[in-house]
Amino acid sequence: MREVEASRFVPESPAVVRRGLSPERIVEWERSFSVADAASVDEETTLVTVTGPGVGFRLRFERRSDGYRYAVDDDEDVPGPFDHLETWLTVEAEDEGSRVTFRSIVALNAPIPFADRIAAWKRRGELCRALDGLVETV
Repeated sequence: MREVEASRFVPESPAVVRRGLSPERIVEWERSFSVADAASVDEETTLVTVTGPGVGFRLRFERRSDGYRYAVDDDEDVPGPFDHLETWLTVEAEDEGSRVTFRSIVALNAPIPFADRIAAWKRRGELCRALDGLVETV
């Protein structure tokens, strides 16, 4: 497993940034998978089914007071490309705006050398793209 992080200052208040967040938008901003379906479990939890070339799996998004935590759904019956994928998105007040941070732990479900290193490199790119998308939206 590898851990990666990407962070950026956003010149908007945490309340404005949080209003611009949604599970579907976060997946779209990462630009690796498409949202096939999204369903609210309760006020705090949304299940998002994502698809990509030859792969599909479900992410469980949990709304938190400072942002979101999302991971491959533990109830998923079909093994996806990840042995483990868990991400925390936090929005904190900083100066006259917000510090938005994505922190992710990733491990691929693949028996190849350096798979987790490759996954971490790719995941960091996804997190940076998500930050770009967030900045463009808010």
